[in-house]
Amino acid sequence: MKRVCRQCRIFVEEGNCPVCHNADFATTWQGRISVIDPEKSFLAKKAGAGREGDFAIKIR
Repeated sequence: MKRVCRQCRIFVEEGNCPVCHNADFATTWQGRISVIDPEKSFLAKKAGAGREGDFAIKIR
């Protein structure tokens, strides 16, 4: 099952978030954005995604 970090909204498969080292995860989410180049992506800037990876748009 995919888990999403509640703080930075990145999809996590490990024990802790690789970005913020948080251990608080959500299992219900809506929407997904895949960021390849965060510097050039308008959507990544709007979503607050500052690095490459898969991010959830909305977390419940």
